[in-house]
Amino acid sequence: MFRRHGYQLRLAGGAVRDILSGIVPHDLDFATPATPGQMKELFAKEEVRLINTKGERHGTITARIADAVNMEVTTLRVDVATDGRHAEVEFTTDWELDAGRRDLTVNAMFLDFDGTVYDYFDGVDDLERRRVRFVGDPARRIQEDYLRILRYFRFYGRLAAAPDAHEAASLDAIRANTAGLARISGERLWSELRRILAGRFHRELMLTMLEAGVGPHVGLPPSPDTDEFERVCDRTQAVSEPQPIMLLAALLRSSEEMMSLHQRLKLSAFERDLGLFIIAHREMAPHPQPIKPLQQLLADFRASKRLGKQFLVELARYRGQHELAAEFEAWELPKFPVTGATLKAAGVPAGRNMSRVLDRLRQDWIDTDFALDEPALAARVPAVLEELGVRADGKR
Repeated sequence: MFRRHGYQLRLAGGAVRDILSGIVPHDLDFATPATPGQMKELFAKEEVRLINTKGERHGTITARIADAVNMEVTTLRVDVATDGRHAEVEFTTDWELDAGRRDLTVNAMFLDFDGTVYDYFDGVDDLERRRVRFVGDPARRIQEDYLRILRYFRFYGRLAAAPDAHEAASLDAIRANTAGLARISGERLWSELRRILAGRFHRELMLTMLEAGVGPHVGLPPSPDTDEFERVCDRTQAVSEPQPIMLLAALLRSSEEMMSLHQRLKLSAFERDLGLFIIAHREMAPHPQPIKPLQQLLADFRASKRLGKQFLVELARYRGQHELAAEFEAWELPKFPVTGATLKAAGVPAGRNMSRVLDRLRQDWIDTDFALDEPALAARVPAVLEELGVRADGKR
């Protein structure tokens, strides 16, 4: 379609990087000298529907191709003003100028449909050498969008051959500009940080980020517990996909620090609560039957038992108890056999005392490894009422 209307069209950025790496790209982004107005006219003539017009101001048009696939096409552009988060852009027809505003050399290439790669900043060579570099001046690239600090570390984890082969100029620029991360929303920070922690070299990259001064600007305390973090990284090497928040929780010493992290990164409720749960229970005392404390914690878990099991499996992995995690994951919590009807039939008066008796019987059931059945628990009701100082008529 673009060719028919006299415009160039090339694949851009990450898709080119992935293709050159032998990876099928997840997203296809296109670039063109055609302006948004020219693209709208082109697609109207080709009877192609446009969707999500919010990106038009920045040069991006999203076309619905064959009513099946959305394709984003962006006009070549240069930044005329930036505030560290957003940029005011000006459209251009110069491919090299557009490449020059991108973050990393490996993300600044274009691919024509005849197989020609347009590489203005040695991205192909960097990709072959598994080297991660900013385009041009690292400090300037970072100051255009401070999130590029975390993007640098994410792509380093994906592409680099060794955990500590950073270019000095890149780290110097990062150290000098970490304060700019304060301008970035927590959601955007966590999106990048989560992927760093889930990727290769996450231990080394996190320690490098902390040394560079990133920590306080992403919600971590001034002196995070790096010793515990390294221990947990060692313990979780066998886990194929450790929960990023599990690793991050290792850097925190208290629930207050966890809540400060949550306030900065806007974690999901699951991530926040998993972090709090790990911090609260990671110092469990050794037990001759290691599964028993987990079973008891699950039986006491007031929210969803399914959620509780997830938390406890992650807790065991955090502690390096991988066989225990697998055993506990396969274990099913029996159903508590006592109901309100059981208590009523056993003479327990209605009201607050019924819930107190129920709680005491549940604890007895847990303490006996869930072995007591309904008749056995009902037989304990008179003794429980006596312990609580409650008469059958409900008076104390």
